[in-house]
Amino acid sequence: MARTTQIKRKHMQIARFCRQYLQLEPVVDFPDGEYLCDASVQETLYEQLFSEDIQNPAPPRYQLRILKELVKRIEGSIEDWDRYGLSDNLYTRLSHLLSLRLPSEADAAQQKCYVTYHLSLLDAGSAPDQTLPDRTLPVLGDKAPHITLLESRNLIAASGTTGLRTWEASLHLGQYLLTHPSLVRDKRVLELGAGTGYVSILCAKYLGSKHVIATDGSDEVVANLPDSFFLNGLQGSDSVQPMELWWGHALVGTEEAQWNGGREVDVVLGADITYDKSVIPALVATVEEVLGLFPKAEVVIARTERNRETYESFLSVCEGRGLEVVHAEFPVPPRSEQTGPFYNELMPIHICQLRRK
Repeated sequence: MARTTQIKRKHMQIARFCRQYLQLEPVVDFPDGEYLCDASVQETLYEQLFSEDIQNPAPPRYQLRILKELVKRIEGSIEDWDRYGLSDNLYTRLSHLLSLRLPSEADAAQQKCYVTYHLSLLDAGSAPDQTLPDRTLPVLGDKAPHITLLESRNLIAASGTTGLRTWEASLHLGQYLLTHPSLVRDKRVLELGAGTGYVSILCAKYLGSKHVIATDGSDEVVANLPDSFFLNGLQGSDSVQPMELWWGHALVGTEEAQWNGGREVDVVLGADITYDKSVIPALVATVEEVLGLFPKAEVVIARTERNRETYESFLSVCEGRGLEVVHAEFPVPPRSEQTGPFYNELMPIHICQLRRK
């Protein structure tokens, strides 16, 4: 039993470090020294994180920062250099990164980069009663449930759109859907403010939605969505489509008698779409129109609580439109308990359902 516990602890520490790295977390939890000095662990870290054969690698500046600290910790963990040593592959990779002429931090912040979010709630290896053989180390990449996106990590683009990175509310809404999959399984889903497409991809690829419409009001964001679908094997798929949708504008115009060709919408999703007080009236008007067209549709929104005034405005507008806001009990787990994706626990994120009174 003690050996099984030790093996599982080793697996969990290495998996946690790999997942944080692939998500480009600023602060990662390095495995304990007793594991880092193991040659098989070092080779696993090289193959999964630093090899030149990796399809969607982390930015060189990020690789260098993490690898320098990793090598430092490996060397510090070795007491018997006759028995243990530093991986030649890790050392060669570090030397190569040190030789590169890397962009400045300011320039690097303007560049898009690959970010991979591990869906630990879908990982069979996370079962608490599972025993792991001694050779078992975390398997990532294409062999574990994940979503990879090409994001702009400078938060907001020059055009003012916030949809070029995945925000915490999207990750939290994703966790809610993973624990309540029947909400979207075999359903037609409409996502408002889809941004990078994280929630739409989750529904289309992993949660069995019949069809997903990923909408946004930004031309740039909508134009980027096919790339997100491609990265996650959804290119050419009939299960998900991008669409431009401006809140507050009539869904049914002169060009078509029925919106979306008359196809039903069963569920409306939105993450962090109540961030700006000025857009709330248009947002709620769109939700109301969707419910007018599809009275049986369920509406679920994840909102980050940044300031009370914006939330009160949201409640007031919903009240004026005859919509009831019902909160679901689904708190953000402490970071120490998160196993992927990882996101800030300090700012509350609430799951709300909007219903006609």
